[in-house]
Amino acid sequence: MRRRHKNDEDKQKYESRKSESERSPSFFSSEKRVFVLCLVFRMLNSLLVQTYFNPDEHWQGPEVAHRIAFGYGHLTWEWKTGIRSYLHPLLFVPLYKLLAFLHLDTPFVMMKAPRLLQSVFAAVGDLYCYKLSAVVFGDSVAKWALFSQLANWFMFYCSVRTLSNSLETVLTLVSLYFWPCMRSSGTTSTASRKWGLVFAALACAIRPTSAIIWLYVGLLEFVKAGDKLKLLFLEVAPIGILVLGLTCLLDRIMYGTWILVPLNFLKFNFLSSGGDYYGTHKWHWYFTQGFPVMIFSYLPFCIAGIIYSKQWRYACLLAWVLGLYSVLGHKEFRFVLPVLPIALIFSGYCLAVIEDPGLPGYKGKESSKKRARCSPKMILALIFLLATNIPMALYMSLVHQRGPEDVMNHLAREACHGKVKNILFLTPCHATPYYSLLHHDLPMRFLDCTPSVEKGFLDESDRFLMEPVPFLSEFAQNMSLPSHIVLFDWEEQKLKNLLNSYDYREERRFFNAHFKVDRELQASIVVYVHTGQ
Repeated sequence: MRRRHKNDEDKQKYESRKSESERSPSFFSSEKRVFVLCLVFRMLNSLLVQTYFNPDEHWQGPEVAHRIAFGYGHLTWEWKTGIRSYLHPLLFVPLYKLLAFLHLDTPFVMMKAPRLLQSVFAAVGDLYCYKLSAVVFGDSVAKWALFSQLANWFMFYCSVRTLSNSLETVLTLVSLYFWPCMRSSGTTSTASRKWGLVFAALACAIRPTSAIIWLYVGLLEFVKAGDKLKLLFLEVAPIGILVLGLTCLLDRIMYGTWILVPLNFLKFNFLSSGGDYYGTHKWHWYFTQGFPVMIFSYLPFCIAGIIYSKQWRYACLLAWVLGLYSVLGHKEFRFVLPVLPIALIFSGYCLAVIEDPGLPGYKGKESSKKRARCSPKMILALIFLLATNIPMALYMSLVHQRGPEDVMNHLAREACHGKVKNILFLTPCHATPYYSLLHHDLPMRFLDCTPSVEKGFLDESDRFLMEPVPFLSEFAQNMSLPSHIVLFDWEEQKLKNLLNSYDYREERRFFNAHFKVDRELQASIVVYVHTGQ
């Protein structure tokens, strides 16, 4: 009780130090204006993202939606074994139907439209990052938390991509805002908690691994709850069962049989370590490489914000998520994307302290009544953050690994003019988008990489990378040659003579990367066309 009185006194002193000009309504006093700002920013963000990051962005969302909307598209092995829910891909189906109805389904629009839709979701996430930081730390921190969210290079690079992780991040922020135990106000509103439960359940339906976050939050809420049985049986259980039941019904309709996707997903990724088939990292990777790269130059500000604010609930949430994901062998940046905004909120707290050391809750020096609007420290901090994040965001979004999207855009235009009959992708599997960008019902073939339980099993992709010449020779003997072949320059060097012997010539070459991607440098991606076509 004494601590709460002390905080109230701090806030009163802080308010009394504000000048009349500071109390006047500002841009950030309206959530509508904040949302419009975020929406415009994210839509521009989506147009600037022109690179390839992860196959799931295309193959597990728009590709599946394209198959539903237009009747053709490839379903990867995950959809044949039932470890993916149709909930996420179905979000893009109305968009595709609308584009087709308006005759706007051109190659350019088909490439940009899904990310523009995701930009709307991302803007909602930005708004709730602002609202969450406002209820936890106050408006003075919220504006800097929003700045951190918008200016962070990885959020710029990833949040508008059509990954299920991107939508999971949005749902996580919305849910955390409603959870009473994650608010500083200490409110125990049942309605608020129910909304938190709904969005948490949706996050788990989109990505079952999101349960890692909600296990932590749920335990906090359970400890704090007065009537624990009521919480479990009248709130958590009904909402969880309702959302799970509706998603199961949806998947029953789409799969044609009853299937429990979350159970299959967790069995594959946790119990059988199926993800390890796609590579593993050291246990400490998220702490020493993964998350530091994502938060980038905000890292010292995040650490300082945790120390200054003493909001251990959120600090422990970060450690909990990074720690549990570290147990898994297969690790990716995007897996821990949902907690990146939490770290950026702490960065916003640190920036707010730099702006005004008299911030309530911070036991530093009190600010002067005549303090400058923007101190030299603040200017240096902002210059440092913008100078490090903007170049990184633009390079990764406009330059690094842009080849796969450029080549599919080219093939889509060629297909519009009837110049493409069939395509063979001699690349690591899922290295380019597929029908969702080509948007023509043409025969296409890529190298399979379906996981196998057999020890020492080599899939098509691995066999090709090990011995590309024998692989292509065998392929040419057993199957008809395609009109177009797509491959990276690394494999092209070994196959050029063989391709020439089969009457293929280079048609187009697209830049891809300046440095290694996965196993080798994939500097460019090349399209070969059969001269007999």
